[in-house]
Amino acid sequence: MLAELLTQVAVVIAVLLVGFVPLCIGRRRLRATRREWRDRMRESAPVASVVLVVLLANRFTRQHLPDLSWAIDWNLTPTFYAIEGEAIIWFQQFASPTVTQYFSFVYIYGYVFILIFPVIAYFALSDTRPLRELLSAYALNYLLGLFLYLLVIAYGPRNIMPTEIGTVLYDFRPQYQYLTGEVNHNTNVFPSLHTSLSATIAIFAYRTREEYPIWFAVAVPLAASIVISTMYLGIHWAIDVVAGILLAAFTVYAADRLVGRWSLSEDFGIEVDEYAARIRRVAGTSAPTDPSPSAEDDEYGETDGTDVESPSSDEPSTSRRS
Repeated sequence: MLAELLTQVAVVIAVLLVGFVPLCIGRRRLRATRREWRDRMRESAPVASVVLVVLLANRFTRQHLPDLSWAIDWNLTPTFYAIEGEAIIWFQQFASPTVTQYFSFVYIYGYVFILIFPVIAYFALSDTRPLRELLSAYALNYLLGLFLYLLVIAYGPRNIMPTEIGTVLYDFRPQYQYLTGEVNHNTNVFPSLHTSLSATIAIFAYRTREEYPIWFAVAVPLAASIVISTMYLGIHWAIDVVAGILLAAFTVYAADRLVGRWSLSEDFGIEVDEYAARIRRVAGTSAPTDPSPSAEDDEYGETDGTDVESPSSDEPSTSRRS
């Protein structure tokens, strides 16, 4: 069952990407990406490696998380219920099979899509800083979320009020429990990582709205729908959602401060590629190349599709910037 669900999710996401990648990113940036992908991979590899390590650690740690949480025994479920009561049931007045199907779709498929697409979109920018900031924010969301899951025991509304909430995700699609059970536990609802990661992506979409206006128009309502779905489906309290939004704001700010902390280019003005090229020229192992962007490059160093010839190796080195 799990393999079948994962295949279904992969197919749906692939279809969405096939439609949105050319529409939102554009052919010009895709052509530039084919030329520059090695350099972009090299620049973003360190932070991408950190994200991979965090995800693997998250995967391993969550298997033992409930036992550790109960050892700490800080159960805030009664507190959350005392504060909110049955306010979350307000969403039930809008319940219908169509609305439930929509929010179930965005909770499962929309969430995966909104996580993956901006990674591809920002990789298509010659300036890798947005990508590195986004990946850093991902890592911080998971790290801080995992810590809070360890510290706080909290059951969601669907566990506390199962009869009052009639739009529980598993009642509409029982097979989804095989998928969500692989990545989470009933006691891990504070904060809502669906909310924090969706809000994080919405903030980045706002920041890059000039580069990707279509993505901005899609990402913000999709992120809002995911946030609402967590409450409509009885998975999270409003407190979890507020905590998720605050976590998103903090991780975006922290990522902005952290990215470039150990970058020679951004901290000391040293262009690593240019410096390496000079070393190779001194050693006589390669011909000089012009590191400066062409006059037709846009603000991200992306050309308008016209190829610019590289300077000949016969040109004197004095013509280059020292």
